[in-house]
Amino acid sequence: MSTSRRAFIKASAAAGGALGLGVVPSLGFAASRAASREERSESVGRASAPLNILILGGTGFTGPEQVDYALARGHKITLFNRDKTRPGLFKGKVEHLLGDLNDNVAALHGKKFDVVIDNPTTFPAWVRNVAGELKGNVGHYIFISTISVYPDNSVPNADEDAATTPMPDGVDPYTLVRENAGKYYGALKSYSEKEVAKYYPKHTIIRPGLIVGPLDRSDRFTYWPVRIDKGGEVLAPGTPNDPVQFIDARDIAEWTIRMAETGTTGTYNATGPRTPLSMSEFLYGVKAITTSDPHFTWVPADFLHEQKIREWRDMPVWVPPDADSKGFAQRNINRALEKGLTFRPLAVTARDTLEWNKTRPAEEQQRLANGGVAGISAEREKAVLDAWKAKRA
Repeated sequence: MSTSRRAFIKASAAAGGALGLGVVPSLGFAASRAASREERSESVGRASAPLNILILGGTGFTGPEQVDYALARGHKITLFNRDKTRPGLFKGKVEHLLGDLNDNVAALHGKKFDVVIDNPTTFPAWVRNVAGELKGNVGHYIFISTISVYPDNSVPNADEDAATTPMPDGVDPYTLVRENAGKYYGALKSYSEKEVAKYYPKHTIIRPGLIVGPLDRSDRFTYWPVRIDKGGEVLAPGTPNDPVQFIDARDIAEWTIRMAETGTTGTYNATGPRTPLSMSEFLYGVKAITTSDPHFTWVPADFLHEQKIREWRDMPVWVPPDADSKGFAQRNINRALEKGLTFRPLAVTARDTLEWNKTRPAEEQQRLANGGVAGISAEREKAVLDAWKAKRA
């Protein structure tokens, strides 16, 4: 993978996560989650032994799914966050500790937990700061890392034993600030994994791929259900056989809680689906949940590059399987499968994401239509398609 492409992928991954740091206004959101929570409580069995679980974050993207599932399973949940993302979402349902992983963790002093689930940490100092209050008071620490820790994406089916990104010489990971998250994303996550291992003898490292589904404000998956639902001629990137990988936030959230219940340790790649999925299967799978009649026009990667259409950013989910990125969307997940990772059907993820998008604030929907975070505008798509037809003619 080229340096520029690797840097972009890491930066976009960090930016997607950073979206969860802001306030997310959504009318009726808390009420809709409460209704969903009641339904889940009726369908999910109770855990044999309730746990006292601390979730760092908990109100962004995967966090709410973890909380809902854990509550349905009968666990006691405490959240630690700044209370800026969906404030009051779980009011009356969980204990809430107010603080900031960067410089204010005093609320954790004297607390003990069976399990800690660390969702938001990018900087090693955040692990160190929490450990200053919780080391020796945690039974099991689960750290949500990323497959972006791997610098080499050229080998298909690479597993968790592949080398991770080292911190560059001369860079102090403890002094980096939020503005550095994109530049050093993979290295920071790799270093944070080592910090977790240093402070917590019993720990689990989960390395997700692209996390998708309802609540994802990065639009790195949402673009496709929304675009395909509009119908018409759709720009399809690369070739129909290009591989793709992603995982529904609910699948990884529920699996994380199950790992906490079983006390499972180790390091795991967590992406999907269970069997390989091609870009063609993905797009037609999304089409199946709509009532529109889109027509896909496949445009080769080299022509898209000429048109300055970027993989992953302008064409979400997709990265062309070039020599240096052949393994990017073909990470081995056998270890996670052996530990019970399961997947919703693509149709469920696509349908629920499309319906959720309709409930978003008007400015967020307009931003998606303009290609503001991920995807491209209708005007840009038409221009590229016209250029491709002209070249073929």
